[in-house]
Amino acid sequence: MNRIALVFFILLSSLFSQDMNIRGRYYLDHQPICINIQQGHIVSLTRIDASDLSDETIYLAPGFIDVQINGYAGVDFCGNSLSAADVYRAAQALWREGVTTFFPTLITNSAERLSANFQVLAQSADDPALMGSLAGFHLEGPFISPIDGFRGAHLLEYVRPADIEEFKTYQAAARNKIRFLTLAPEVNGALELIRYAVQSGLIVGIGHTGATAEQIRAAADAGATISTHLGNGCANMIHRHQNPLWPQLADPRLRPTLIVDGHHLLSEEVVTFVQAKGRDNVILISDALDLAGMPPGEYWSGGKKVVMTQDGMLKYPEQNVLAGASAPISAGIEHVMRFTQCSLAEAIHMATRQPAQNFNLDDRGTLSPGKRADIVMFTFDHNRIQVVQTIIIGQCVYKAE
Repeated sequence: MNRIALVFFILLSSLFSQDMNIRGRYYLDHQPICINIQQGHIVSLTRIDASDLSDETIYLAPGFIDVQINGYAGVDFCGNSLSAADVYRAAQALWREGVTTFFPTLITNSAERLSANFQVLAQSADDPALMGSLAGFHLEGPFISPIDGFRGAHLLEYVRPADIEEFKTYQAAARNKIRFLTLAPEVNGALELIRYAVQSGLIVGIGHTGATAEQIRAAADAGATISTHLGNGCANMIHRHQNPLWPQLADPRLRPTLIVDGHHLLSEEVVTFVQAKGRDNVILISDALDLAGMPPGEYWSGGKKVVMTQDGMLKYPEQNVLAGASAPISAGIEHVMRFTQCSLAEAIHMATRQPAQNFNLDDRGTLSPGKRADIVMFTFDHNRIQVVQTIIIGQCVYKAE
């Protein structure tokens, strides 16, 4: 369905709203249910007999939420020619993966690029064709560590101290839609910016940091609540005792976002992080780039040369670090189940309920009466999620052929 047709369909549906019933297996307990939807919201969940299912292999779960995604399907949210059409194309590709809500993420770059692209994203967020999928934006940087390793794949020339006035210009360009800010607490001005951002209603994460335990504690005292992609954005060689990981793991105020794509973290790291924080406090992210889905080879992305390996790993050889991810968030659900032996429901909560709770997305994230009818329908066989249909506010935006 093209964009104009989808907008017309949404408007028509709002005029002639009808009850909609969706049947499938409830992701929580694998038992058959029927979800009644009216005017784009969930009204009720009713237990039914298996004989009432047209396909007994289909599961129903809340639409996936990804609060850190740099681009998708050839669209770079930080690219130099981003357009509203690009954002819509990326959203369509994400809908095919069951993602119904995402935070386009802009990383360390020039002030001009960040402001310009936030303006484009803000325009797109208000587009009815996107149906509220862009629930906010994530600014990762430019207020991060300039040190190799901790800086990750962010370009050094654009790294700078934290500045409240600079941040205000980005928030103005974004029409106050930046909801998530990641910075390093040790950079000059960071604590002041954390306090300002939290008072302004943002969620603040610690990331790309070589901070000491004292600096991390001070950041949490100032209101930071997230450890952004914990275990990544970290130097390859760190002190075995005095490093940024232990204090973040030890502080119960900090909840980690994790890239569990099979490349960014070893299985034992994932198990350790999940056990230390608890399954109900972990948030999955994709950290996907515009190169997601591209064949192996060398590419120029984000002002640097990156390499896509045969197994889907994206490397930044110049700094010997990863450049981002190439898999959707559903891959994280699959991997975290395999690594930690958690249940399907627990893994899905890491990509639905937990991000909704921690980023104040109160209208979505669970299959509960009153919530937006953002639903992913999928089959689950041999630990693989295959999306067959994606529904946003009661409207089908993707259906597998």
